This record gives sequence, C-alpha cells and structure tokens, in this order.
Amino acid sequence: MGLDDINSRITREATRVGRNAADVNLVAVSKVQPNERVEAVLELGHRRFGENRVQEAAGKWPEFKTRYKNVVLHLIGPLQTNKTRQAMELFDVIETVDRIKLAKTIARVAEEIGSCPDLYIQVNTGDESQKAGVAVEELPDFVDECRGLQLPVVGLMCIPPIDEEPSLHFALLAKLAKQHGLEKLSMGMSGDFEKAIAQGATSVRVGSAIFGERVKPAG
Repeated sequence: MGLDDINSRITREATRVGRNAADVNLVAVSKVQPNERVEAVLELGHRRFGENRVQEAAGKWPEFKTRYKNVVLHLIGPLQTNKTRQAMELFDVIETVDRIKLAKTIARVAEEIGSCPDLYIQVNTGDESQKAGVAVEELPDFVDECRGLQLPVVGLMCIPPIDEEPSLHFALLAKLAKQHGLEKLSMGMSGDFEKAIAQGATSVRVGSAIFGERVKPAG
C-alpha cells in the first residue's frame, strides 16, 4: 500500500477498461492524518487532497499551500452554511453541494469575493435517510436551480450504501451526469475505486491506503 501502489492500480484499471489514466484524478484523503504523513505525500509530488471538515483543513492547509505550489484541495465532507465563506476561500473544489440554501449562500459569497470553487452536487443514490445528498428524483430541479444561480457546477459525487454493490451506484451516477451534461464524477474510495474507474470516475477518493490507518485522538 502507498501512493505508488494506488497510482499503479489506477493506471492498470483505466488501461483495462480502455480509459486514459490521466483522466482519473487521485484525491488523497488527508482528514485526521498527522501533518508529517501529509507532508510526506506532498514531498512525493502529489498535489490533490481531500478534507472532510473546514475547521480541520483551515488549521493544516494554508501553511502547506504556501510551501507547496499547485495544491488542489477538495472539500468532501458536509458543508454548513455558516462555514461557506471560509470553505470557499480555502478549497479549490467543493464536492458536497446538496441543498438550495447552501447553493444560494455559495452564490452570494461568490459575488462578494469575486470567485467560486468548482462545485459538485452530492447525490444520495441509495436514498439513505441518514446520508446527505440530493435525491435522484430531485436532481433535475436542483441542477436547474444551481445553473440559474450561475454556479460553476462541473460534476456529481456519491457515496454508495456500504451494504450494496457499489458498481450499480457508480453506473447510476454516470448516467445522471450524462443526462445533465456534467463531465466530472467523484466516486470510489479505498475499497472500490477500481469499480468506480470502470464506470467512468474522474476522481477517486483514497485515504488510509495512502497514508496508513487514521490516528485516533487521545482520550
């Protein structure tokens, strides 16, 4: 396991299904990882990372971004509206746009600061009540509303139910993206990213397989 291994597996699977491996971005999920582990991956030349929490990322990435150029930071966890401005100033990509209140807040802040990260809409493909994301049947209206707000929505993201075959959800997300003219698909994690690549993923989110198991806080 490690960065080289994951990159090799991405290349191998992309080649197997007739895709260009360069079209699949590896998002190294650095949440709850010690800074020294993150820096070790930065030193290897990797530049695309994912964080779940705005507050944690704010304590880690401003310094790293000054020392390592061309870092691309993805927010892959839920975004509270009161953290919107901070998130938009820190992240290059926000993957979890999932409700109109958040979309409107992003649009307002974007007008105020004159810029906006690339946005993905999170889709609740498994219709799980405990999970964030736009319901499949509500996606057409939500996409229209986001476009009406002039938001730079570039793709869709999903997290399949843990007890269902992920390929079915990846295929559904790819179908939905095509229906709405969206080119980016963030799907697949450490245990299933190869299946996601086979279904068209343009970003896969891998954490512990790169960094090692997460370090639990003391206490």
